[in-house]
Order: sequence, then C-alpha cells, then structure tokens
Amino acid sequence: MENKQLVKNSKFLALVLRHDPGKIGVELDEAGWVSVDVLLAAIKARGRQFDRGELDQVVAQNDKKRFEFDETGTRIRASQGHSVPVDLGYVPIEPPEALYHGTATRFLESIFGEGLRPGSRHHVHLSTDAETAVKVGTRHGKPAVLVVAAARMLADGHEFFRSTNGVWLTEQVPAEYLSRLPG
Repeated sequence: MENKQLVKNSKFLALVLRHDPGKIGVELDEAGWVSVDVLLAAIKARGRQFDRGELDQVVAQNDKKRFEFDETGTRIRASQGHSVPVDLGYVPIEPPEALYHGTATRFLESIFGEGLRPGSRHHVHLSTDAETAVKVGTRHGKPAVLVVAAARMLADGHEFFRSTNGVWLTEQVPAEYLSRLPG
C-alpha cells in the first residue's frame, strides 16, 4: 500500500476507534476493543476497500503506534486519545522527573493561566522527549515545548499512566507544574 493510502487509512481508523465508532455502525467494548471481523465487515458495508492485510499494515507501520491488536489478533483498539468513553485498564505508574508537552505558542497564555486540560479526550498527552513535543506542537502552529514537573505532581497526588505505545497520560496538569523549554 502506498504511503498516501496508508495515512488515509490510519486517519480513518483513528476516527472510528478513538472518536466515532458509530460512524460505521460498530460499538467498542468498555476497554475500547472491537472485533477485527466486525470492524472490517462494517468498513466494507460502507463501501470502503480495507482488508485484513491493509489493517495489519496500518497497525504495524503507524509511526505513533496508535493501534494495537489483542494477544489473539482478533480484536483491535486505539492505544490512547479517545474522546468516547473507554477504560483502557492502564494502571498508575511512576513517571520520570520531567515530561514534555507540545503546543502552539498562541495557546501559552491560556495554558499558563489554566494549566493543561484534556479537552475532548480523556487525558493530557505527554512525551518523554522534547523532540516529540516539538512535532506535536508544530501540528498546531508555531511550536512551544512545555516541561511538566511530573515527579513533583506525583508527590502531590496526581496519577500518571503510560499507554502501550509509550505516551504518558494524566488527567490534567495544573499551571504550577509547567515551565516553558527555552527555544
């Protein structure tokens, strides 16, 4: 499958598995899983060409590893980023001293006033490196990288989770735990 089609399929899969499963008439279970067979049949019924080989390729080649199969390979879900109610079953884990969040400079005043909030998603997404945060911030405009004092947040009672694709998650980041990375 050419890269353009791979990206298109990945975006469609993200829409269905993270935000709007009803768009193609499927339901996610409480942990976000859906049967691969049910998913592919629903996609086909909507007139899209998307077979198991293409699905495997999207899961394997997605640069952010957004999707995962269960241990049997018969169910699939998004690793994080849902705006629909799911419980991914992640357990709290101790974060590194600092984590990073990429945003656009135009949002900084609001963020430093209100902190980071998940918006329509379940959690705020954080990374372990500034380079990833720059890429995320660039998607929204002129990038700015925020440093999150994760160890201090943990000590103050905030919980952190790590998704299967390595994205760090927390419910919110109050402004007092944020600083801007110079640059």
